[in-house]
Amino acid sequence: MTIKSSNTLVAEALEEVKTINTDEAYEMLEKDKCNLIDIRDIRELEKQGRVENSHHIPRGMLEFWLDPESTYFKQGKLDLNKEMVLFCAGGLRSALAAKSLKDMGFEKVSHIDGGFSLIKQSKFKVV
Repeated sequence: MTIKSSNTLVAEALEEVKTINTDEAYEMLEKDKCNLIDIRDIRELEKQGRVENSHHIPRGMLEFWLDPESTYFKQGKLDLNKEMVLFCAGGLRSALAAKSLKDMGFEKVSHIDGGFSLIKQSKFKVV
């Protein structure tokens, strides 16, 4: 049995998903063209803060909360017609999560290169 490494999975995801920088994400959010989704664990948010105007969806619940047929679907939480812009701490989990959303059929999906570590140094407000 051959098991793909997490590095391989991330590399494959990065070939398929759109990667944007913090400035692009900020501009999209300012123009109300995206849902900014923080997929970090709740403990990460409590320890490091959260990005103003972002939605927190833990990585483990992402597919369930965004599937209209799931009992966990969060009706009205997000505009499913806008781009889903994901971020995590550094950009690895968000790449995998973005690929998963693309696999679900979401067409407008991207993730922020460098994640929260670069967001903290950008125009975004961390609260």
